[in-house]
Amino acid sequence: MEARASFGILVLFSICLTTVGQNYKKKEESVGDKVQQLTEWNLKKSVIRLTGDKFRQYVKTAPRNYSMIVMLTALQAQRQCSVCRQANEEYTILANSWRYSQQFSNKLFFALVDYDEGPDVFQNLKLNTAPVFMHFPPKGKPKKGDSLDINRVGFAAEQIARWVGERTDIQIRVFRPPNYSGTLALALLFSLIGGLLYLKRNNLEFLYNKTSWGIGALAVIFAMTSGQMWNHIRGPPLMHRNPHTGAMHYIHGSSQGQFIMETYIVMLLNTAVVFGFILMNEAHSLKGDPGKKRILALVGLGCVAIFFSLLLSVFRSKYQGYPYSFLFK
Repeated sequence: MEARASFGILVLFSICLTTVGQNYKKKEESVGDKVQQLTEWNLKKSVIRLTGDKFRQYVKTAPRNYSMIVMLTALQAQRQCSVCRQANEEYTILANSWRYSQQFSNKLFFALVDYDEGPDVFQNLKLNTAPVFMHFPPKGKPKKGDSLDINRVGFAAEQIARWVGERTDIQIRVFRPPNYSGTLALALLFSLIGGLLYLKRNNLEFLYNKTSWGIGALAVIFAMTSGQMWNHIRGPPLMHRNPHTGAMHYIHGSSQGQFIMETYIVMLLNTAVVFGFILMNEAHSLKGDPGKKRILALVGLGCVAIFFSLLLSVFRSKYQGYPYSFLFK
C-alpha cells in the first residue's frame, strides 16, 4: 500500500510539473509571438496603428515584457482637431528618433489609436478628449503618472521623451528632420540685398542712413529676444486649445516652452516699449511748443509703463512665484 501511495504521489507530482511547464512554455510563446509581430510592424512604421482588437491583444492583455506608449487621438478631418495633428507630428518625431537610435530594442513600442478606428478603446479608458498620451508598463495597470499632463508640460517631442524616460528608464535623444526653409529664406534675402546693391551701385548714400541701420538692428534684436531662434530649432505649435474648456492659450504656462503666437506677442510688446522711449527722446530734443513736448513725453511714458507692465505680466505667468509686478498682475 505504501509503495502504491508513493507511486501515485510521484505520478501526480509529475503531472503537475508537466502542466506548469506547458503553461510556462505557452506563456513564453505568447509573449514571443507578440514581440515578433510588434517588431515586424515597427520595422515598417515607427508608430504602430492599433484598432480596438489589436489594442486589447497587444496592450491590455497579459503577458507582456515590453512597455507601450500609446497616443489616443482623432486625426480624421471631420473631427477638426488641429491640436491632434500637431501632437501627432511631435509624436512621430519622437518615435522615429527611437526607431533609428542605437538603443532601439523590443522593450519599448510606440502606438496610436484613432477614435474612428477604435472608439471602444476610448470608452474602455473613459476618455472623452484627445490627444492623450499613456504608458502601459510591462506588468500591472497604468498608474497616475503613466498619463502625460499635456496641459502642464505640452506635447513637444522633447517633453514626451523626458516623460518616457521617467516611466521606462529609457532615454531617447530627439532628432528633428532638417528644415531647409530658413536656409532658403536667408539665401533669398542675401540675393535680394545683393541685387539691390548692384542696381544702386552708383547711389549708395542710403548705406550711411542711421535710421535705416537702427531699424534693422532693432528688428534683429526683437526677433532674437522674442524667441524666434528657439521656434526655428524646436518647431513649437502656433497656439494651444484646452481640450476640457476649448479655450485658446497663446502663452505657454511653463518656462521650458513657448508657442509661436507667444513670440509675436512678446515682439510687439518690446516694440511698443522701445517706441515709448523714442517718443520721450524726441520730446526732449524737440524745439518749439512746450505743450506739444509735454504731450509727446506723456504718451511715451504711458507706452513704456503700460507695455512694460504687460511684458512683466507675461514673464510672471511663465515663472510661477516671481514676486514683482507693475500695474498688471
